[in-house]
Amino acid sequence: MNRTSSLALGNELLERLPADVCARLRHDLQEVELPVGKVLYESYARQHSMFFPRSGIVSLLFVLQNGDTSEIAMVGREGVVGMSLIVDSQSTPSRAVVQVAGEALMLPGEAVEREFGRNGRFHFAVLRYGQALLAQMAQTGVCNRHHTVERQLCRWLLMSLDRLGPVDLKMTQEQIAHLLGVRRGGITEAAKKLQTDGVIDYSRGTIRVITATNCSPEPASATAWSAASTSDCWAAARRFRTRPNAGP
Repeated sequence: MNRTSSLALGNELLERLPADVCARLRHDLQEVELPVGKVLYESYARQHSMFFPRSGIVSLLFVLQNGDTSEIAMVGREGVVGMSLIVDSQSTPSRAVVQVAGEALMLPGEAVEREFGRNGRFHFAVLRYGQALLAQMAQTGVCNRHHTVERQLCRWLLMSLDRLGPVDLKMTQEQIAHLLGVRRGGITEAAKKLQTDGVIDYSRGTIRVITATNCSPEPASATAWSAASTSDCWAAARRFRTRPNAGP
């Protein structure tokens, strides 16, 4: 765990902040590794830090009483994990788990409260990202309720690519089924269809997206990847996080 020594922060939310805010935060930010499976916080447990991913993906999982979980949102280099720290961290029903390995900058709770209490740009940026996160959760819920498994898989792949760029995803069908809350057989069938259509290449737990150009609201093919409803779910959640920051 190392303290940062420059303003090249690698997290989009932090890099959009004014230089003076970044300079204040830099004294408390600490570099941490995000290995796959690392739990950043548990449901209904007190949180002590915020995490600003620089790479990788953190899944926010809703935890049911019987222990089953389902992904309600994902966070990458565009955002922050641990927002409940600014209200009541012990009331959140979600669990944050690293799904794709990476690294992050960790900000201790005391520093979060101090900077958030200034009611300045950090305050605004965190609340605005909270709005984007709520939008993502809403779209995920609608997609999971009304769309086929194939379209759900497309949305999940698009959102992952947004955060990781053009890289191979190391994820088994069992893991994806667990995240989406569907049968593994449904993911197997959906992956075969997308592979047959030339959208992805899937082999031994590795997914390579061959083309993402068919995801526009004006479909270029008949695959679920290019279905307008899939694109709407992805674009609606994406719209909030790509708008430039404004504020006080």
